Amino acid sequence: MTETSKQDSQDAPETRTVVIGEKTDSPQSVPLPVPVSRPEKRLLLIDGHSLAFRAFFALSRAAEYGGGPGFVTSEGVHTEGVYGFVNTMVKLVREEQPTHLVVSFDLEGPTLRSQEYGEYKGGRDETPEEFHGQVPNIQRILEALGVPIITMEGYEADDVLATLAARAAAEDFEVLVFSGDRDAFQMITDHVTVVYPGRTPSDLRRMDAAAVFEKYKVAPQNYPDLAALTGETADNLPGVPGVGPGFAAKWIAAYGPVESLLAHADEISGKKGEALREHEDLVRRNRKLNRLVTDLPLDVDLATAVLPHADPERVGEVFDELEFGSQLPGRLLDAFGGAAPADDAALLPAVTGVTRVGSAEDFTAWLGAQPANAPVVVRRLSPDPKAPSGQEVTTLVLTGQTGAAVDLVTADQALTTAVEHWLGDPAAPKIVDGLKDLFHGMVQRGITLAGVVDDVQLSGYILRPALRSYELEAQLAQHLEAEVPAAAAGADAHGQTELVLGDDDVLAGVSDAELSRQATLGSGCRMLSEHLRALLEADGQLGLLTDLEMPLAVILARMEATGIAMDRPGIDRLFEELQQPIDQAFEQAQAQLDHEVNLGSTKQLQAVMFDELGLPKTKKTKTGYTTDAAAVADLIGKVSPETPGSRFLVALMNWREYSKLKQIVAGLRDAIADDGRIHTTYQQTVAATGRLSSTGPNLQNIPVRTEQGQRIRDVFVVGEDAEGPFECLMTADYSQIEMRIMAHLSGDEGLIEAFRGGEDLHRFVGSRVFDVAPEEVTPQMRSKVKAMSYGLVYGLSSYGLSQQLGIGVDEARTMMSGYFERFGGVRDFLRGVVEEARSKGYTETIDGRRRYLPDLTSDNRQARQAAERMALNAPIQGSAADIIKKAMIGVDRALREEQLRSRVLLQVHDELIVEVAPGERDAVEQILRTRMAGAADLTVPLDVNVGTGRTWHQAAH
Repeated sequence: MTETSKQDSQDAPETRTVVIGEKTDSPQSVPLPVPVSRPEKRLLLIDGHSLAFRAFFALSRAAEYGGGPGFVTSEGVHTEGVYGFVNTMVKLVREEQPTHLVVSFDLEGPTLRSQEYGEYKGGRDETPEEFHGQVPNIQRILEALGVPIITMEGYEADDVLATLAARAAAEDFEVLVFSGDRDAFQMITDHVTVVYPGRTPSDLRRMDAAAVFEKYKVAPQNYPDLAALTGETADNLPGVPGVGPGFAAKWIAAYGPVESLLAHADEISGKKGEALREHEDLVRRNRKLNRLVTDLPLDVDLATAVLPHADPERVGEVFDELEFGSQLPGRLLDAFGGAAPADDAALLPAVTGVTRVGSAEDFTAWLGAQPANAPVVVRRLSPDPKAPSGQEVTTLVLTGQTGAAVDLVTADQALTTAVEHWLGDPAAPKIVDGLKDLFHGMVQRGITLAGVVDDVQLSGYILRPALRSYELEAQLAQHLEAEVPAAAAGADAHGQTELVLGDDDVLAGVSDAELSRQATLGSGCRMLSEHLRALLEADGQLGLLTDLEMPLAVILARMEATGIAMDRPGIDRLFEELQQPIDQAFEQAQAQLDHEVNLGSTKQLQAVMFDELGLPKTKKTKTGYTTDAAAVADLIGKVSPETPGSRFLVALMNWREYSKLKQIVAGLRDAIADDGRIHTTYQQTVAATGRLSSTGPNLQNIPVRTEQGQRIRDVFVVGEDAEGPFECLMTADYSQIEMRIMAHLSGDEGLIEAFRGGEDLHRFVGSRVFDVAPEEVTPQMRSKVKAMSYGLVYGLSSYGLSQQLGIGVDEARTMMSGYFERFGGVRDFLRGVVEEARSKGYTETIDGRRRYLPDLTSDNRQARQAAERMALNAPIQGSAADIIKKAMIGVDRALREEQLRSRVLLQVHDELIVEVAPGERDAVEQILRTRMAGAADLTVPLDVNVGTGRTWHQAAH
């Protein structure tokens, strides 16, 4: 794709154009317009369902990793989506400073697209029961605020927003559209920018024409053409087999939009060209369905959609009912100009006169003026317009006694050398806000970061591991009841002055007010650090920060930067092959009926399962009887085999399973970077137990033992670096680590004897529970004992065990009684850990990591029982998390000390995956075995399994 640029006048910003259809007789020049700035006339459009869903799933996952629901009222009403929606809306209003605001929601019922294509959005999972009712509560808050809600029957929210955006652009508004749907990119013009959420709803990225081209290599108006070719998993629109975004972009560059491309399809050779010709109708249908409507007859005057001033009383009534406390309502009222509460947070003293460092001499002088040996706060300038990916660090704000700002892009060699030397100096103490991401961003620029003495995100996480946010401003409010006001008037939400400047000088386009605000946040960061470290020291948890979490953050940053190689042809092949069992299951389900049913539609499934097929009723929900996975599995056990109902349920279960696998594979395929590797992002502050999680993609949800899960692991392969290919992948994990920790913490002599003697644990336990010789323990007995042993760790009741094993409650109760009679140490430990946690208010891991559980004394039975289950689980799961973290640090340190080229790539559950360099296999295996086994001093040995192979699956053991 050819790219050109032109400049109409000295004062106008440069306009870039790209040429598409280069191989046709009529190539087109497509402009990449520069966004206008209209701070006095800025309209924010929000896709309500998009934001609510993303917020719900993000906060639900956070609560799940934390071990229980974190957003449930005393009446049992879930509020994850409501809280996340309001929190992100407040962030948008405070940072973007719109003058006008409109929200749109999807309506229930058919749309023109679903009538056109019955499977549209049909692959989506059933909406969780907990989400139902949250959108009405969001709408109640918007109505209390006075924010207009615009919808239209038969159309989606994106169509409403596209119409409003087109109308507003014609009226010379600057328009910002919040949407998590990439189809929204087609709205982008010089007047319209999409605000797109990243990993979390609060991770917001401005996507203008240049940003879309940078990521997808097509102009915004051609993004729907690209999506028509590649398909859209979220909308259940399959693409041309084997064609990813890269190929699609090249085709558009060569032959133009979809219709022009299809007219030249015969000119494209190879299998992909053949696939395109075979799927022409599919591509046309996709393009028709992803085209947004821009001329709906909406009865709304945008001039009346002025950002409202909130009525504290009306807003307070809704928030009191939802039990959100005072912080979120306070931020909402502040953002919408409502009266500030009497106990409003204190304002931090402003850091003014921030030095704009332009030379090495400036930097040396600024450093020399700071108190000797006092830590300097190092933060990236936020937001950073030079880093659309949110990774590479380009501009830093430093805060000591005064503030300084450094643009790493425009710095000359002398300044670059001075800054890099100071950043890499371990004797120069530094405080940061998010060590892993900052270190990763430095790696992107080839900079080493050393001398970090505190990361306030990690400190806050260790102290209160179940908080909803560890962002700096949230922690300042939480711990210090302090805040930093927005930049003074005269600069827009990004701190950009109204003067239009070249893109290569970031600081010149940032107002003094915004730099002062960023430096003041740095000052607050230092105050927060002092406060948190004192609390950590008082609790005996400072070592978790300095010896565990901070060293681990650096290792995770390196792992993220390195990534793991993927077999691209293999994953494309797997993606295509998974369609066959999906189609087969779909056909089997349809064969049981005399009409077609959308297997992704809850309403249609309810009608088919309970009305037409007459299946037993399941749990009643607000929208009817549930059809979720657990309910379907339960029904299969109750319905006679070889009946239409049973065959339909089996087909439905298979369709869901394979559809989910295909979604996992699609996510992996989309995540492959230009270097042929996947670079997952590790979440260090999400799980309250201390466990790591990963996103983009989530590697924790790949099935382990199923054949299809093994096929997925087979596309993770050994790769190469600048020095050449590596030899193999090596995996290492712990055997039964949670049960070994149980043996250690409980001191049960029977379990300790089994582990020290190298017995098959579950056979050993089975012989005691069922009172038979070990050789007489059947596979069924062993399986039951294994389920019970692990279930006890998670607070499984006799009823839960009976459901899990498909046995009677009395049999399950007898099994558990027999277990506790013979393993009294486990019984005493499980009883004692809950009572001790109830007394102290928290549980502790072997290394002293605390998990606070205030609901242990709750009057609400459900909340109290959930907290009791967490109390049972937290010391064991948390100790396992600490052990694997210590193992990672030990392995990484040994690899570096021995100057080996081999490197740790992934951590998944309790498994480490290492890329082994030629000739280093024996040394790496020795390091893994010794460092992992020595990560904790337990009363029983830590057994480590190791395997090698060319792929992750082949390296399994």
